[in-house]
Amino acid sequence: MNMFCFQCQEAAGGKGCTLKGVCGKEPQTSALMDSLLYVVRGIAIVNSELRKKGDADNQASRFVLDALFCTITNANFDNSAIEARIKKAVEIRNELMAAAKKREITLPDADELKDKPHLAVGVLAEENEDLRSLKQLAIYGIKGAAAYAEHALNLGYEESSLYESIETTLAEVSRHDISVEELVNLVLGVGELGVRAMSLLDKANTSTYGNPEVTKVNIGVRKNPAILISGHDLRDMQDLLEQTEGTGVDVYTHSEMLPAHYYPAFKKYAHFAGNYGNAWWKQTQEFESFNGPILFTTNCIVPPRSNATYGDRVYTTGSSGFPGFPHIPNREAGKAKDFSAIIEHAKRCAPPTEIETGEIVGGFAHAQVLALADKVVEAVKSGAIRKFVVMAGCDGRMKSREYYTEFAQGLPKDVVILTAGCAKYRYNKLPLGDIGGIPRVLDAGQCNDSYSLALIALKLKEVFGLDDVNELPIVYNIAWYEQKAVIVLLALLSLGVKNIHLGPTLPAFLSPNVAKVLIEQFGIGGITTVDEDLKKFMM
Repeated sequence: MNMFCFQCQEAAGGKGCTLKGVCGKEPQTSALMDSLLYVVRGIAIVNSELRKKGDADNQASRFVLDALFCTITNANFDNSAIEARIKKAVEIRNELMAAAKKREITLPDADELKDKPHLAVGVLAEENEDLRSLKQLAIYGIKGAAAYAEHALNLGYEESSLYESIETTLAEVSRHDISVEELVNLVLGVGELGVRAMSLLDKANTSTYGNPEVTKVNIGVRKNPAILISGHDLRDMQDLLEQTEGTGVDVYTHSEMLPAHYYPAFKKYAHFAGNYGNAWWKQTQEFESFNGPILFTTNCIVPPRSNATYGDRVYTTGSSGFPGFPHIPNREAGKAKDFSAIIEHAKRCAPPTEIETGEIVGGFAHAQVLALADKVVEAVKSGAIRKFVVMAGCDGRMKSREYYTEFAQGLPKDVVILTAGCAKYRYNKLPLGDIGGIPRVLDAGQCNDSYSLALIALKLKEVFGLDDVNELPIVYNIAWYEQKAVIVLLALLSLGVKNIHLGPTLPAFLSPNVAKVLIEQFGIGGITTVDEDLKKFMM
């Protein structure tokens, strides 16, 4: 076995990647990520002990966010970048240990405070299948929460309590004596942490850029050279738009960056041209025809094919990376990132080749939907809207994901889809119509905006005077791919949402016993066929 990774939905054979990641991750990269996470757990252990004395190092906590984020699926394939983080992590851990010794703090006898070879630090180092499953469920949830916390941090928003929860969780999963019961409670705590992380990011985004508004987004092209920005980071979007203004270079969004169009602050930029393409996994075709440079601000990188013509046009920044792609350094305190290199590159390129025309509508985050609450409630009371189906989450390459397109097409005309994340690309361009002026696809935004869907559900519970959010006419049929979807799932469970259906397959990292607990306690289920599920969900 060259490696073992089962953190994403595409895990080979539904069990785990052992030769090379389906995502394109090489065994050496996987080993380096295992080593980085091992040292990061050491940082968390020591910083947690320092925090008890009021001496936690927030700079170390910020490093932990980035280290976790860069190990998310499809985020960073650059071994040298990960090796640099490992070196930095060891320095931070040792400095914290020295600080603890100076304070006469007794540290746990943890393996993570020692240097060990890779074989002792990977996923399979925990031999008990159920303990391994629960530990990885907690870690993957923490990865997702860290991603959201880092986006908030980039906008100047952070909470020490989030750092405390992240590091406490990492310290707890490092214990050899932790029980299954303790881990179950820890996982539920990670869900609550996810709610707080998404709430902080929502506050950061809306305080900085305004509440998303219902917006029509152009999916055609103009005649100017352009930059395509992908990923999730809105501060990078701000810097890029500011620096491209007046240069003759347009900016288009790709995949999860589409919701940037919904924020009022970005609408003032005349060169913010529209959205190009679809979900992340189609980039190997769509980047060819875009013609200009592409900027990855976060995960969702697909390694270019050997015959790709766009490989010399891709840039990375933040926690993302890929060997051979120029990496734009992090911004200095109080300054913007320097995007001059990619802007000058764009000026030398041809305009994008048009691949589709028209518009798509989005911007139905919680503030916008709650502003329409009276109209929505009346439609439900009158029977015009029979049910809502939450189809948030991720898209992916598997043919089985055509299920979500067919499911959306098969829904009765009196059912509204609530969505967030790139799963929407399976149906957001279908002519599904509206119900009394309410579009049948209400797009809240990025994957983290699944928080909006939870707020909408809680508000509807209040409006209808219900005691339980599960009494609402809402069905949850969610697609997942990577670790940010894991924290969204855990967050929904922590809010009391039950009977969530997850597909196209259940996670490989759920052992049979852990899956049984989720099924029995929370009603977690998989999907079957479109016809069978439509009958079941629309009862």
